[in-house]
Amino acid sequence: MTSDGSHRAEPSTTANERDMLDGWLDYHRSTLAWKCEELTEEQVRLRPLKPSELSLLGLVRHMAEVERYWFREIMLGEDLPELYSTREDVDGDFRFAESDTWAAAERVWQTEVELARQAAAGRSLDLLSDAASHHRGEVFSLRWVYTHMIEEYARHNGHADLLREHIDGSTGE
Repeated sequence: MTSDGSHRAEPSTTANERDMLDGWLDYHRSTLAWKCEELTEEQVRLRPLKPSELSLLGLVRHMAEVERYWFREIMLGEDLPELYSTREDVDGDFRFAESDTWAAAERVWQTEVELARQAAAGRSLDLLSDAASHHRGEVFSLRWVYTHMIEEYARHNGHADLLREHIDGSTGE
């Protein structure tokens, strides 16, 4: 446990590129988990920043989709069904029914994180995606995907920090 109460490992300041990218991505994954710790089902579902639909539950569902999309669909070219969003409801990850639970969303997210780690393991950062895997035909390096995922988590962890502060007053970086 760190001095701020989280279970996050600080990324190395001297690691090689791959270890640094893995370290920062894991740090941000752990940060989102920390922002959701010790909250009730009701609290993770709260949307206190009106008119925004953001909730901690929605952010975790979104990040599960993002992990799946970039590492498995784009980089490995896997044809996978949508988790929450659809073409008709592109923000479906942020909308949920009473039957959708925190436990289920957290389990899906952690599964997608592990599958993303497996998808990247042992692959060169110079690996390029197939243009056919992206809807605009763009090609991405694994290095770009890592950088984008770090940016995606960092942005949404800022949202999570604001949400958590509104929910119970907890703050921290």
